[in-house]
Amino acid sequence: MQAAASSSSSSQSADDEGDPEMLNNGVISTSTDSTESRWVFHPHDDDDNPPSDDDDDDFRASIHSRTRTTRPPPHHHHTLDSEDEDDDDEEHRLVRTGPAIDSFDVEALDVPGVATTTDYFYQDISLGKKIVLAFQTLGVVFGDVGTSPLYTFSVMFRKAPIEENDDILGALSLVLYTLILIPLVKYVLIVLWANDDGEGGTFALYSLICRHSKASLLPNQLPSDARISSFRLKVPSPELERSLKIKERLETSLTSKKILLILVLAGTSMVIANGVVTPAMSVLSSVGGLKVGIDAVEQDEVVMISVACLVILFTVQKYGTSKVGLAVGPALLIWFCSLAGIGIYNLLKYDSSVFRAFNPVHIYYFFKRNSTKAWYSLGGCILCATGSEAMFADLCYFSVRSVQLSFVFLVLPCLLLGYLGQAAYLMENHADAGRAFFASVPSGAFWPTFLIANVAALIASRATTTATFACIKQSTALGCFPCLKIIHTSRKFMGQIYIPVINWFLLGVSLVLVCSISSIDEIGNAYGIAELGVMMMTTILVTLVMLLIWQIHIIIVLSFVVLFLGLELTFFSSVLWSVADGSWIILVFAVIMFLIMYIWNYGSKLKYETEVKQKLSMDLMRELGSNLGTIRAPGIGLVYNELVKGIPAIFGHFLTTLPAIHSMIIFVSIKYVPVSMVPQSERFLFRRVCPKNYHIFRCIARYGYKDVRKENHQTFEQLLIESLEKFIRREAQEKSLESDGDDDTDSEEENSGSRVLIAPNGSVYSLGVPLLAEFKDTNTSNPVLGASTSEEVHPASPNHPVFDAEQSLERELSFIHKAKESGVVYLLGHGDIRARKDSWFIKKLVINYFYAFLRNNCSRGITTLSVPHSHLMQVAMTYMV
Repeated sequence: MQAAASSSSSSQSADDEGDPEMLNNGVISTSTDSTESRWVFHPHDDDDNPPSDDDDDDFRASIHSRTRTTRPPPHHHHTLDSEDEDDDDEEHRLVRTGPAIDSFDVEALDVPGVATTTDYFYQDISLGKKIVLAFQTLGVVFGDVGTSPLYTFSVMFRKAPIEENDDILGALSLVLYTLILIPLVKYVLIVLWANDDGEGGTFALYSLICRHSKASLLPNQLPSDARISSFRLKVPSPELERSLKIKERLETSLTSKKILLILVLAGTSMVIANGVVTPAMSVLSSVGGLKVGIDAVEQDEVVMISVACLVILFTVQKYGTSKVGLAVGPALLIWFCSLAGIGIYNLLKYDSSVFRAFNPVHIYYFFKRNSTKAWYSLGGCILCATGSEAMFADLCYFSVRSVQLSFVFLVLPCLLLGYLGQAAYLMENHADAGRAFFASVPSGAFWPTFLIANVAALIASRATTTATFACIKQSTALGCFPCLKIIHTSRKFMGQIYIPVINWFLLGVSLVLVCSISSIDEIGNAYGIAELGVMMMTTILVTLVMLLIWQIHIIIVLSFVVLFLGLELTFFSSVLWSVADGSWIILVFAVIMFLIMYIWNYGSKLKYETEVKQKLSMDLMRELGSNLGTIRAPGIGLVYNELVKGIPAIFGHFLTTLPAIHSMIIFVSIKYVPVSMVPQSERFLFRRVCPKNYHIFRCIARYGYKDVRKENHQTFEQLLIESLEKFIRREAQEKSLESDGDDDTDSEEENSGSRVLIAPNGSVYSLGVPLLAEFKDTNTSNPVLGASTSEEVHPASPNHPVFDAEQSLERELSFIHKAKESGVVYLLGHGDIRARKDSWFIKKLVINYFYAFLRNNCSRGITTLSVPHSHLMQVAMTYMV
């Protein structure tokens, strides 16, 4: 198959040779093997003067092709601006008085007339919008934790039956302090502050850690990333040796990076598992109230109605958070008021002495009397804290302060009153412990409460599903999940998304769970496993944030990790003991999701490292000359690749496959950096890859994991070209400043540190060392300025003065405009990987089958730009790893 594809590509390029128009409307798909034959440059006069072995090594490219060889290039000897230069070479760098600077020094300025993705978040919000957001807070953030009274006591007392009233006080005390310690103290007061610019969840914590230490396994970090304004990086203080040691350990130890990634992926897999078990548990428990209101209803009918509710729930998910959240926000407010009202009624009617449960000594007596049964009941007790992680994961929609105030002054008091009221009712009605909530509802308010409970259960399910969507989007941006189609459901509220594939996948697994495990106890046990798995990973990651970023006292850190991790491990031991009852299904599901994410990350890492190793030699580009050994047709070619430095091997395959190449080439790399959002003014980074007459640039388009890539290809091209023009103007300005400095006196040269340049982000740079010295050397050794890379060249005679800088600038800008008018074509290089024949069997299985399946079924990044097929040209390569 591979050989056939390559052969057809060769014949097609031969037939179309001399037809440059094919560059603007053709689509080529070919593949090449990366191990069989090398693409080697052969000079024109190789018969008379065969190159030496050393020369051959210098001219050999890191690409392998079986299609055809390139044309013999003209002999132009230029000094190229190699992207692999040593960063320590001070002859080609600015000396910065502030933070460090890398080769991508010049950033694009603001593009006028284009709204940034962060505009909404920094504008003043009117009173009406605040009210809307307040309702949505209830509907999105607190739905899961708000419905826990439906099933907590029922599950607890099935595992530890009531024998006397003191058992009720002990169980109530457990619930009260679990609510206070985990949702309130841990999440609302501590974990919410560990957000990443308003983003919460496992991957937000991972992004925060990666931003403060190079802990990512994908080697595409650049020093320029740290100059994004949203980084707001706080370098560990030299006085805190502990922070420095942790940072160094994370950056230098591959094992530490892998362990960190495994923890993050494990937590994320549990979040996705929560998206399965939360709808099943919430809907099944709320619909189960029918058996209290109608004695003739059996469990099978409850299951059928629950299935119908789940189908409706996931069907309306596509309408988005803003629409659905606004509709159900008032409903959840009524639900919380109902909880409080029913609780107060039961306290006044039955037994107000349950307030004694605030004395934690009842927990001790509860375990003393029941021992093993009390330990089993912990699996039901943790259900009162379900939804705590959803509060953190859904933080992206609201501010930390608003979530804290809502929880402390509304949600928590209503929950406490609800549990106190149920306990008061059970003090006189031990037999109703298995259906504690609905049995405690006054008869006159039963059906309204039943209706609002089912609405609240659907809201709770939506809260977790929304958190799952946000978590998957974050993991995709950070290279840990295959690319999927993401639909943005709101034009006003950025970050509200819907992922169709995940939505229907969660529905299918939820239906299987409800139909196969109809027992509330078993589903509750599965619920506890998923929730505790996320909680433990969050505790570990927040502990790392405390040590590395917050840099607080070690006693506080140890107190946090010992208290909460110890508490969660105790709960986890209880739910694991009952895993054989059927809740093992959720563990299997979580393991499958973990393997999908780990395999994707592993394959992506291998692919990137292979592309780095096989990138094209700059010596080859030098010998090919400005025409690149082929015909340069008018137009702009955007070569998409993941490399952030170096010339990708796929570009050599374009040269060998296509009959011509565009007069201007821009290597575009879409890169996600570990921040939530990148301002539009800092989106693009540019640099020249070769001398001016080559007209080759590199562009890195940087996005945060929360950024919305909804621009069409025309808008993207406009932003790209305008940013490129600004880069060229700034480059000319810097060169002019440097040339002015050459005429200074010796005394002025000694004080050259006083000459500064203000960068777009406000940083101050010293111009003591020429930035563009390589271009000056190039033009002085062989002064060539080409108006077109495929037309005649105009050498400057010795007696002719050097072209004026402004004229040179205008000529280059004019060249860009003409190339833009000729058309922009997207040259997509799809690099696939295959395991070598001598690889281990497991590696072959993972790379050749599992990773290949994921890659073949994921969406391509270019699809977000809606590029017409007539503007696309694709070439595929296969790397052997």
